[in-house]
Amino acid sequence: MSNQRVFQMKISAIYTLYIQKITKKGRTKDELNQVIQWLTGYDEQGLLDQFDQEADLAIFFGEAPQINTSADKIRGVICGVRVENITDPLMQQIRWLDKLVDELAKGKKIAQILRS
Repeated sequence: MSNQRVFQMKISAIYTLYIQKITKKGRTKDELNQVIQWLTGYDEQGLLDQFDQEADLAIFFGEAPQINTSADKIRGVICGVRVENITDPLMQQIRWLDKLVDELAKGKKIAQILRS
């Protein structure tokens, strides 16, 4: 799948998939929201607005209030690629979010996921 196709995916559709993934593992929507808010700086209403506007990933990350300054501490492999080696800034942000959701689904403590 090309980067452009990924960038055009709707955050609301991705969010639904994230919910399915984490709830199967006993995690909650509130925990998912906490992780997304930590990474992007959105508050709860800001997230809802992005879903309502059917924002794609490019818009979602482009309008993010503040990408967390600790996001560069997110390390590891997602989809066979090391997130710290991704050169496209938007793709790296998308993969950071994927990695955080993956860690949530794997049962990591929130404090560890949020790089506290």
